[in-house]
Amino acid sequence: MAGNQQLKESRVVKVDSEESWDLFFSQATNQGCPVVVHFTAAWCIPSVAMTAVFEDLALNYQDMLFLVVDVDEVKEVASKLEIKAMPTFLLMREGAQVDKLVGANPDEIRKRTEAFIRSSRSHKMT
Repeated sequence: MAGNQQLKESRVVKVDSEESWDLFFSQATNQGCPVVVHFTAAWCIPSVAMTAVFEDLALNYQDMLFLVVDVDEVKEVASKLEIKAMPTFLLMREGAQVDKLVGANPDEIRKRTEAFIRSSRSHKMT
């Protein structure tokens, strides 16, 4: 049956309010969990195209929290973090931004996420 494909469960958590951002972000910070955030917009084709890449990263790096924020739905968070273009990816640890990538570049976000998780793992050991 062609229409009976198994769907992968998403590990990406959608932030739908400033309150949910604060909750997820503070829990991750308190637990020492690195966070990768994809700021997107439904009307932004490059952003939408990066969704599959972001989902794949979330499946590969189970010890990180992956959040997606639609800038039109949660304007307060996008404004607070000075997000000016989509897609924007933030890599955060201990409540602080460690890296930022603006634009739809699948190879670069994979490379930076890999480096970020390596540095986060070594950071935990110190």
